[in-house]
Amino acid sequence: MSTPTVDPTFYRSPAEAIAAPPESLAYVVTFDRAAEKPDALAVIGTDPDADGYGQVVGWADLPTRGDELHHFGWNACSSAFAHAGHHTDGLQRRYLLLPGLRSSNIHVYDTHPDPTQPHLVRTVDADELAARAGYSRPHTLHCGPDGIYLSCLGAADGDGGPGGIAVLDHDTFEVVRAWETDRGPQHLAYDAWWHLNQNTLITSEWGTPSMIEDGLVPELLLGQQYGHALHFWDLAEGRHVQRVDLGSEHQMVLELRPSHDPGATWGFAGVVVSTADLSASVWRWFRDGERWQVEKVITIPAEPAGTEQLPPALQPFGAVPPLVTDINLSVDDRFLYVSCWGTGELKQYDVSDPAHPREVGSVRLGGIVDRAPHPSAPDRPLAGGPQMVEVSRDGQRIYLTNSLYGAWDDQFYPDGVGAWLAKLTTDPQRGGLTVDRDFFVHGDEFRGRRAHQVRLQGGDASSDSYCYAGI
Repeated sequence: MSTPTVDPTFYRSPAEAIAAPPESLAYVVTFDRAAEKPDALAVIGTDPDADGYGQVVGWADLPTRGDELHHFGWNACSSAFAHAGHHTDGLQRRYLLLPGLRSSNIHVYDTHPDPTQPHLVRTVDADELAARAGYSRPHTLHCGPDGIYLSCLGAADGDGGPGGIAVLDHDTFEVVRAWETDRGPQHLAYDAWWHLNQNTLITSEWGTPSMIEDGLVPELLLGQQYGHALHFWDLAEGRHVQRVDLGSEHQMVLELRPSHDPGATWGFAGVVVSTADLSASVWRWFRDGERWQVEKVITIPAEPAGTEQLPPALQPFGAVPPLVTDINLSVDDRFLYVSCWGTGELKQYDVSDPAHPREVGSVRLGGIVDRAPHPSAPDRPLAGGPQMVEVSRDGQRIYLTNSLYGAWDDQFYPDGVGAWLAKLTTDPQRGGLTVDRDFFVHGDEFRGRRAHQVRLQGGDASSDSYCYAGI
């Protein structure tokens, strides 16, 4: 009998993932705000001992224009060990699925045989997504227990709600169905993650396509109409179990980061802004008996600023809000990273005690007011700020890109947001952040596109969920 082969990048436990070889490549989705050029998948060298370190070493243009690539992910990952009815033998972390947030198309790229030259193998168009799942505006995807889970902001019409989750086939990438069997009160959608061993899926809330398409709508924000709740679901059944409201002033509950420990029942959610004082916050969810609870564990205040320093959208407030637009949790569950896209700060918290985070590191790059430069180019003010943040599996390297979403970039950085990718290093035991002077991909290196999310070869802190506590 032949010995079953398992992709070596499928890690049974967080400890196994941390001990695996480091990434040699990073994949970055880029988009053209003007939709005159195709969006593209850029490949960046990340091995400091190899040629091409900190440089674009591969590039793949999409066949279409105006997709606005945003979040993307692998066809398969360490959760393969929990796939119902799908053997891990022969399954590989090989394909990257690139959803277009504006077009609702999903382009599938094969990273084999040459991982620096991904090539298009399949396009799932907006009509298929709408007809088979009833959704549009695909946002975030994760390889899951019975398929690829794709969270979508909008209903089939591409304008309103409800948003929800479409399930795609692991092998053919065909849209199979809508995941929800009973959505209860859920209407707005954004992120989706889970505790695999607890049979629990969690979703968060942003807004419908019409609420976010052309930028932040002040009337909706002040009317507290953006998302402000978490939803807990039965993962196997697709059934809504509980809605937990964070309070209507806490607008835009976005990124979800559950503990990587498969036995844990806690995680973190980031909130963009409070209408009470422009602060941002991070909340911890946890199970209390049979019910789920949330508590605010981090508050980041707005920073006073002169009217002349602010874009028109913020001038009435006389302050720059942190605008927490992404968070990331290291694979060992030790450090939480919080992107403050408005102030240009990345914060690092020790969350060894998840109920009591303790700030241990901070770096500033860009920012609405500061425009803090990269140390390799001290005379070059940076626009944008730490936005998407990705952490290596061993917790030693942190990658940052600076674009949020085209219309929102233009609103908060009206003089241009540019494009850059930076890398930080940290001590995975003690914390503290240092900017790598030799790794700064920016400007023309992205060929006129803006840079959004990063995925690392072999997986990263936000791509995989694990099934075993130890090996």
